[in-house]
Amino acid sequence: MLLTNITLSYTSMMNKYIKIIATASAMLVCTFASAQKYPGGVIDKTIAVVGNEMIAISDIEGEIQMMRAQGRASDHSLRCEILESMLESKLYLMQAKLDSLTINMDASEMELTNRIDQVRTSLGGDEMVEEFFGKDINKLRAEWRQQLQDQSLIQQERQQIAGKVPTMTPVEVKQYLDTVNVDDLPIIPIKYQMSQICIYPDRDAANNAVKERLLSLRERIINGERFATLARLYSEDPGSARRGGELGMASKTVFWPAFSDAAMMLKPGNISQVVETPDGFHIIEVLEKKNDMFNARHILMKPQYTEEDRTKAFRKLDSLRTEISNEAITFELAAQFYSEDPATRTNGGQMADPATGSAYFEIDQIKPADYTAVQDLKEGEISEPLESKDNEGYAMDRPGNTVYKIIRLDKIYPAHPATFETDFTELSNLVQIEKQNQEIKHFLDEKIESTHIWIDKIFEECEFVHPGWSKKIKE
Repeated sequence: MLLTNITLSYTSMMNKYIKIIATASAMLVCTFASAQKYPGGVIDKTIAVVGNEMIAISDIEGEIQMMRAQGRASDHSLRCEILESMLESKLYLMQAKLDSLTINMDASEMELTNRIDQVRTSLGGDEMVEEFFGKDINKLRAEWRQQLQDQSLIQQERQQIAGKVPTMTPVEVKQYLDTVNVDDLPIIPIKYQMSQICIYPDRDAANNAVKERLLSLRERIINGERFATLARLYSEDPGSARRGGELGMASKTVFWPAFSDAAMMLKPGNISQVVETPDGFHIIEVLEKKNDMFNARHILMKPQYTEEDRTKAFRKLDSLRTEISNEAITFELAAQFYSEDPATRTNGGQMADPATGSAYFEIDQIKPADYTAVQDLKEGEISEPLESKDNEGYAMDRPGNTVYKIIRLDKIYPAHPATFETDFTELSNLVQIEKQNQEIKHFLDEKIESTHIWIDKIFEECEFVHPGWSKKIKE
């Protein structure tokens, strides 16, 4: 999720994509067109009671306001789902307290810090946050801390309810299959199993070259040329380059630590030495600092590899491909001796999805360059040498480093309806999730029926997921 005043390219150099914290009343759907007022011009009043807990219009509007501060749109249909989420959360929270669950304080404080830093960065500092919400920052911090602590209990209670469902046994999965129509079974998509041999370009030479270019630009700035002009001409961060490299006032926590540490050490107007982050190399000029926030310009450059690197790697890979085809060496042995990818060379080059560890890839899990290379291959065939990306930064949606490789298509698993014999894991997970959802639904249905609940009539047009809520709507 991107902040409203930060471009995609700026976000690409962040320490992490800022996580939108889901509170007990996170996003849902309603029918009121007004963003601030409800029917009859009511500004605030209690609109629901769950047990001894009350929900006010201001609670719902506070969520709408938080969404706007985070750069998320709020349409006229949002408030009903926000209300339903709040109602459900009250039931979970009541049960969590009865079950004596404890708050995960460390996780709650981390999420609170993320939320505050995101809003401060999005709005431009503490003063703008206080003006936007109409509250002192310390009061907001206390309110959000309570919300996130409640959410910790709510999440634990949901997990505890779902955890009542035991792991599915083969017998239970078989019984499930006997009760459903074959046409209703999930379709297992086509999957590929692949192995690779990888060679990296000369990264040290490329890194040294880009450092020299940035040091040259730094020298030009020190000698009087404008940082903003050179950023527009040379920076490879297109979003900030259009603004002369300026990033805007932001919390230091949204950047890579090396970047923020270097910026916080600078006096306004001074130029940093070359700073390396996973996104490339930077020089930085700080324009303004305020507590743990700063506004800076930067010029980003990334290592560039030469045609000589590519030609050299392709020649070696093509030679290996020929030797494997002539049975002079096996693919597995060639991977162990010659591949430069530590994650695959030890197991004969076999590739695995970094997210799941699975050796079976669906099409959308394969890198575009890799899929182009293997899509027309038959089982056992080896691709021509290609340029691709590795998995560095995979967890943060970064593209990875340049790598040259050949790929062997080991096996193709055609798309097919799930069967007990070949897809037990998928079917077991499907049945498990279905039974967990049934357990959660049973909990909600029971609590809605047995708990004192009142909902204001102004919500009578809402189409709640759980119909039991509608029965609680009264004048």
